[in-house]
Amino acid sequence: MGDEEEEDYMSDLFIKEDVRPGVPMVRRVREALQKEEKQKEANEKNRQKSVKEEEKERRDLVLSSALGNENKGFALLQKMGYKSGQALGKSGEGIVEPIPLNIKTGRSGLGHEEFKKRKAEEKLENYRQKLHMKKQANEQAADQFRIRFKNKQEERKMEGDLRKSQRACQQLDIQKDIEAPKEIWYWLQPEEEDQKDEEKDDECTGSDLSVSAKLQILTAYLREEHFYCIWCGTTFEDAEDLSSNCPGDSAADHD
Repeated sequence: MGDEEEEDYMSDLFIKEDVRPGVPMVRRVREALQKEEKQKEANEKNRQKSVKEEEKERRDLVLSSALGNENKGFALLQKMGYKSGQALGKSGEGIVEPIPLNIKTGRSGLGHEEFKKRKAEEKLENYRQKLHMKKQANEQAADQFRIRFKNKQEERKMEGDLRKSQRACQQLDIQKDIEAPKEIWYWLQPEEEDQKDEEKDDECTGSDLSVSAKLQILTAYLREEHFYCIWCGTTFEDAEDLSSNCPGDSAADHD
């Protein structure tokens, strides 16, 4: 009869109750909420645990408790003189606690974690090698650029020295009443010279020589014929004066 008198808290009567904040709860509402909480706790206790949860609870319980004399392995150790809490080994330098149990929870095969770790290390090593190779390539490109730039500067300097030598050779030859150069390229040629004659002369005068070769030949001619050094800018009295007072027969000797 008491159950019949108890009101259902899901009924319309309960819904119509004023439960606004600040309004005192009536007794039956408070009792209904308490009953609901108790029902939830009961359901949680009576809930059937999964197989994994039961295994974990049993495993944790076993691992948290020390081995007793009923364990055959522990009994054998005690017969050999082992005492609880003592380190293993003849001199007592071994481990005290058992090797921890590492539970595998994933579905991957044995060695998969080591495989992933090895792959990650290989990937990292490949990345490092790529960075190293890229750095080396950049350094080589920079070195090659510096070498090309240096060679270009030296080539331009030799071209300037060659033109200076040609002008000096022409002036000195004319002073000695030499009407034609020993080689066509010993003198500076007029820019308006006929192209056909220039090609013909080039075939006979060895214009295929490099700038450095021409400079070496022409400076040697100036030193032997006129005792003149283009880097000193001086005409010496004779060969002895030239060899005594000129540092050398190249631009490097005058640096």
